[in-house]
Amino acid sequence: MRSHLLVAFAAVCLVVSPSLASETKPFTQAAFDAAQAAGKPILVDIHAWWCPICAKQAPTLEKLQSSTELGDLTVFKVDFDSQKDVVHQFGAQMQSTLIVFHGKTEKGRSTGMTDPQKIHDLLLQAKN
Repeated sequence: MRSHLLVAFAAVCLVVSPSLASETKPFTQAAFDAAQAAGKPILVDIHAWWCPICAKQAPTLEKLQSSTELGDLTVFKVDFDSQKDVVHQFGAQMQSTLIVFHGKTEKGRSTGMTDPQKIHDLLLQAKN
């Protein structure tokens, strides 16, 4: 019973206060520049639909994005196959690359990482 109340409370908080939930957007230069100018914590997720590592990262990223700890993280998805100019802009060599920024400062990156704790730790770097 108590766990049902906690789940209901969390759901109400997300509805009432959407700023607690991370926002995932397709990458556009204008949106990325605006998030950087606002000093937001940012994740750039370079992925490919066919990538098994990306598929393994996805549930961890979704879970972390919905956490209150990382709730104000802005996530930009970059399609590895159709956005090659953006992939090159970030200096990524392959899909499954995660890059975190706090404002205009890159705080960390990884490629091929699937360990949930390590992904969590990487995303936390965007908060500082």
